[in-house]
Amino acid sequence: MGNGSSDFYNHACEELEMSAPDSNQITLKKLLVFTVIMFGFGFALIPFYKKICEVVGLNNLLLPDVVKQDMEIDKSRLLTVELDANTRGLPWTFKALQKSVQIHPGEVAYVMYEVRNNSDREIAAQAIPSYAPQLTAQYLKKIECFCFTKQVLQPNEVKQMPVQFVIEPSFPADITIVTLSYTFFEIAKGENQLSEVTGKVRRI
Repeated sequence: MGNGSSDFYNHACEELEMSAPDSNQITLKKLLVFTVIMFGFGFALIPFYKKICEVVGLNNLLLPDVVKQDMEIDKSRLLTVELDANTRGLPWTFKALQKSVQIHPGEVAYVMYEVRNNSDREIAAQAIPSYAPQLTAQYLKKIECFCFTKQVLQPNEVKQMPVQFVIEPSFPADITIVTLSYTFFEIAKGENQLSEVTGKVRRI
């Protein structure tokens, strides 16, 4: 009985010793495959993040949106666009001259904003647009906007700035009120206006 138990124990140990390298190799292969998949997934995220930036308006901030020439006006619907204005750490007074505007989807709207430099120094700033609800960014196309370039105001200077935009007819029918908002950020001399401002937006 003792010899039988000893033989069984020795045989089991031999099996474990033989299977251990195979098990390690299988585990190693699985880890390698997982690493390759995660590496590829990381690259796949790059266009995903780029698309997000396009949607929120950070990539093509300085360029007008492409508007379809044959866009039809949906006169069966009416949208209310509320206009909002803000500044971040700027001695400026910034406001929309209209609280809101009503337009049909596909109809070009024209609104005006006003800004005043209340300081005794020249200040350059960049406006960043934002939208509510956020999906509005996919449908609101800016044709003319002061946000395409940095704005430089002399001490106590007042400037009126137009915005021309259209909301595409494919905008969801269950939404009737949207908000178009702009926030001005100061640009220090020598700074790259787009990268510096978008960096500030990410930190908010």
